Amino acid sequence: MQPSEALGVAAQVAVTLAGFGGIVVVFRPQSVHQWSPLDRLGLTLLLMNSVVPLVFALFGMLLLSIDPVPVSVWRWCSGFAFVTDVLFFVFMRNNPKRRLPLNKMQMIGKFVFYGVVVMATTGVALQVVNFAVWNRFWPFFAAIFVHLTAAVIQFLRMLLIAPAGDVTSDQ
Repeated sequence: MQPSEALGVAAQVAVTLAGFGGIVVVFRPQSVHQWSPLDRLGLTLLLMNSVVPLVFALFGMLLLSIDPVPVSVWRWCSGFAFVTDVLFFVFMRNNPKRRLPLNKMQMIGKFVFYGVVVMATTGVALQVVNFAVWNRFWPFFAAIFVHLTAAVIQFLRMLLIAPAGDVTSDQ
């Protein structure tokens, strides 16, 4: 498969996952503002992990559309992915609305949490090496894969696990 085809497929999958996030919101009985902090965090992660690979794929397609294609196209893409991922991590960590009490964090599941952390760390490390040394497509696509996998995991969690304690459950 050519890189442009793979990026196109990744963009389609990312848009589909973002749409699934919208479907989850529509079929919940409460509005998003009435969801528990854990459920809102899950929706944020689903949407962010859908939008980020979409932007990565579009950026890669933009660079591929330059005639002639730059020799260091995948180096630029990995640099962009690295900066975006660092901003993503900072945004998720430093926003006080995203912080959960320790007892709520235990509900997430250590296996899933640490699995996604290892995947994300590996993806970011691949971007650094690809930017500095390799200049290959596959490490950049690995970053897209990591985000899409995290979005799928979050979508499945939202479908299969009952919503956390509702704020308005006694009404």
